[in-house]
Amino acid sequence: MTAADYIQAIFITLKVTVISTLLAYLLGIPLGVLLYGTDKSGIFPNAPVNKAVGFVVNIIRSIPFVILLVMTQPIAKLIVGKKIGDNAFIVYLVIAAAPFVARMIESSFREVDRGVIEAAQSMGSNNFQIITKVLIPEAKPSLIVGAAIAITTILGYTPMTYLIAGGGLGQMAIQYGLYRFDRKAMYISSLLLIVLVQIMQESLNFIAKKCDKRIRNK
Repeated sequence: MTAADYIQAIFITLKVTVISTLLAYLLGIPLGVLLYGTDKSGIFPNAPVNKAVGFVVNIIRSIPFVILLVMTQPIAKLIVGKKIGDNAFIVYLVIAAAPFVARMIESSFREVDRGVIEAAQSMGSNNFQIITKVLIPEAKPSLIVGAAIAITTILGYTPMTYLIAGGGLGQMAIQYGLYRFDRKAMYISSLLLIVLVQIMQESLNFIAKKCDKRIRNK
């Protein structure tokens, strides 16, 4: 294995991880808002919608990723035109991660002081304004910490790309390290994955601390 091979594997891993995370948040944020807002103590309570969305989210979250990968192959085929490869794997990751993101969004919103929300309501703010100008800004540190958890979780799934002929560091570690008994490739690939996880985790945690008004005001 050459340095160019590892650089290409890092690029593929980052591409799959970042795109999957962004798309998972694109789907997860509206779901999280629905879960929070339609709760009995939310800003627009709706028990039937809350139960329906919660049921779907919980069902998808309860399915092991490998099984979900097999079950959702027709969806990947419909969206990207094939069931294997990096683009198809992004589809599988988004389906698996979006419900996880939705629950984290809901949890972050629940941490917002109810008094702040009630103050906004008393001043005539509508639900959209409360979400965009109260909930998201107030929950920003928690949301960023949640993003760190989400992106590192998604990164942890990337070694499974080898199951569908994908690439990346995980695929390199398994294909060359495990199946071809190249221990050097396995250790280097694994170490690079660990480094990527730590960089992403620490960077987002640092940003979260900078955004936390409670820390800045001390």
